[in-house]
Amino acid sequence: MPQADSSNDQERFTRLLLESEPVILRSILVSIPHRADAREILQETAVALWRQFDTYDSNRPFLNWAMGYARIETRRFLARESRRAQLSRKAIEALEQEMQGTQAFDSGLEAHLATCLGKLNEKPRRLVQGYYHEGHSPKVLSQRENRSVEAIYKTIQRARRDLQACIERQLNSELA
Repeated sequence: MPQADSSNDQERFTRLLLESEPVILRSILVSIPHRADAREILQETAVALWRQFDTYDSNRPFLNWAMGYARIETRRFLARESRRAQLSRKAIEALEQEMQGTQAFDSGLEAHLATCLGKLNEKPRRLVQGYYHEGHSPKVLSQRENRSVEAIYKTIQRARRDLQACIERQLNSELA
């Protein structure tokens, strides 16, 4: 493959993966409750997708193609990690089907969440980002923010409540 084609493929792959990554991660988190493990599976999925990218049919949705690889990598992980409590294959398949039906709804919720996150004050927003997006524990956040662990929990709890209320207001205004 010529260098220019390789560069274009890399850019196209990166763009497609970045657009799909949040949905892929959420689908993995349905079966794998530990965020660090889910991120590891996401990385393995990305590697597998890149290795097979030349077989991707661009006439079909990238997300559907990628989700197939995510399911395979999730099952591989579960097979390797048999010491942890697992969901049955049937339960995983049922959850995966449910996730497929909620993807469109989730993208609307993501937009509302992004809007509402922007409305939070800086400190609560930083804690929510650290806890949910970066996967830091309240203990790590308390050290970073020079606050008690209890104060971190309370701030995150208030931020969650505020985000929920904001999202509900936005959803209600859509229905009105």
